[in-house]
Amino acid sequence: MTAAQDTELMDAQAAARQKLAAAYRIVDHLGWTETIYGHLTLRVPGTNHFLINPWGLRYDEVTASNLVEIDIDGNIVGPSNYPVNEAGFVIHSAVHAGRDDLHCVFHIHTTAGMAVAAQQDGLLPISIMATGYHGRVAYHDYEGPSLNLDERERLVASLGEKQVLILRNHGLLTAGATVEEAFILMFRLQRACEIQIAAQAGGSALTIPSTAVCEESARLTDDFLNGNDGAPAGTLEFASYVRLIDQLDPSYKH
Repeated sequence: MTAAQDTELMDAQAAARQKLAAAYRIVDHLGWTETIYGHLTLRVPGTNHFLINPWGLRYDEVTASNLVEIDIDGNIVGPSNYPVNEAGFVIHSAVHAGRDDLHCVFHIHTTAGMAVAAQQDGLLPISIMATGYHGRVAYHDYEGPSLNLDERERLVASLGEKQVLILRNHGLLTAGATVEEAFILMFRLQRACEIQIAAQAGGSALTIPSTAVCEESARLTDDFLNGNDGAPAGTLEFASYVRLIDQLDPSYKH
């Protein structure tokens, strides 16, 4: 590797840290946190390692410099003042090791997400957000807290070729080629879950669009998320929140 290439790689790795730290602050701002639990991870450019939040810190305390770099076996790479949550390692390492096309993973425990994850029928196509996921959501049966390494193989098998996984009785997971893509998939999934729980609370029968309408909605959503509007998946939405976080507290950059 030339000196110029080495510098370029170091710059990319620094940018990755800053972007993931921003994502943690955005998730905190949106109220998707559960004290210190849940994780967002990002593959480190040029390596098979990934970045994860320092175990014990709130999301609003995460910064670019305190993110922990670990390898696929859970070993901490480089200096760190913090350990890593084992359950977070199990779930995220499964995706990072099993899907080379997915570089960023969001996993959250929201009330709406966990409520839908507890329902036998899972996500229902009752909103513009939910119909966009028609045929694009995978499910993984609950095995208790994800502390067993052998669950990783089953997690990846459950995910298959999809990017959205509802962990039954547990929570939500989305994965993307970029932070922005994983974010927008989660944003829309979380909204779909919120709408479903609210609609079910209304007490009347739900309107389910036809399969043909759901399929067309999902196709159009794919086109939209794939950048047919001129911007790659989640780029504009994520950037809009980064601007907000920069105004509120830019300390995540350090």
